[in-house]
Amino acid sequence: MASSALLVSPLLAGTAQAAPADGGQAPKAPVPPAKMSQVGGDRLGQPGVQVQTRPGAPALPDAKELTARSWIISDAESGEVLAAKNPHWQLAPASTLKMLFADTVMPKFPKTRTYKVKPADLAGMGAGSSLVGIKENLTYTVHDLWLGVFLRSGNDAVHTLSAMNGGTEATVKEMQKRAVELNATDTHVITPDGYDAPGQVSSAYDLSLFARAGLQNADFREYCSTASAQFPGDTGKDGKRATFGIQNTNRLLSGDYDIKPYPGIAGVKNGSTTNAGSTFTGVAQHGDRKLLVTVMNPEKRQHNEAYREAAKLLDWGFAADGKVTPVGHLVGPKGSDDASGAGGAKSGDQAEAGLDSGGGWGGPWTAAGIGGGAVVLLGALVWFIRKRRPLPEAVQERRDGAGGRRKK
Repeated sequence: MASSALLVSPLLAGTAQAAPADGGQAPKAPVPPAKMSQVGGDRLGQPGVQVQTRPGAPALPDAKELTARSWIISDAESGEVLAAKNPHWQLAPASTLKMLFADTVMPKFPKTRTYKVKPADLAGMGAGSSLVGIKENLTYTVHDLWLGVFLRSGNDAVHTLSAMNGGTEATVKEMQKRAVELNATDTHVITPDGYDAPGQVSSAYDLSLFARAGLQNADFREYCSTASAQFPGDTGKDGKRATFGIQNTNRLLSGDYDIKPYPGIAGVKNGSTTNAGSTFTGVAQHGDRKLLVTVMNPEKRQHNEAYREAAKLLDWGFAADGKVTPVGHLVGPKGSDDASGAGGAKSGDQAEAGLDSGGGWGGPWTAAGIGGGAVVLLGALVWFIRKRRPLPEAVQERRDGAGGRRKK
């Protein structure tokens, strides 16, 4: 909230710009502010790439391969930031903001609760919003609605859950309060679904905080690693409710015609809007090493580019294990031992103890591929930070989603 006065210029700097229609010179690419937040460490507030390699470390991919305006790669357990580029640059977040929505609202309603959708619940969605196909006057379970949020990035599911939560305005206020609790000082929430709105910004650093907080919730982990599901449709003349298939939109989980699934990927959220370009936050595991990566708005407009650059960062991060000095850390929530707002990177033991005191990542990790009503459990392991027990391998999921106006 305190940073809201600083939002105007960062938002404009992060807005995608088209080439002039008359064929004249295209506007210059936006540049990050000279000074940004130092939450998590002094170096994270400096513009440009921040990395400190040790002898034997692999070279970080160069600027031609990593074109995103902002990115960060960190150890998902300890919170150590291995490398980053403009991680505190306030940019439009697109549907990755739904991670904060889920972290705020998901604990409130049991999966089995049912809700009949009112016409007013679906009002106010932006033109071109991504939808799962919710219809007024039909009843859905909370479980159905969260599948719609995570698999299809459905703004209709977000608005329905917001209605259950007291309305959009109340939900936005709760999301902003939750962002403050998580020390996500770059974030200003205007819409609960991530749809483009003046003044709505977040950062690669904050999106990583949202993912890390959400992954402590077993339900969150289930939804973000669900490949496909049957979603309730209309009721037929025979009184039976039809269903239709939906698939997750994370292409690092499923692959696409031009990209392969990333080994060990397990979520979490992707997005694309006019202002945000493509955004993606993902978590993956190789052996006992778990990495968290966020990529925002690649300059290269190649198909699936955000996923390509995220995969390159993950490759580098796994290869650089033990060969880099952290340049910062992901702070814990307020009240935890690791809630320091600024300063240098902490040691792994300090960061682990801080996050563990803030709740830890207890609970079963369930990577579930739901198809035709059958749930395939790829693992049911307890993910404790201190014990470093491995995650199951992720399932493969489908296609990219959008939280607002789509960028064709």
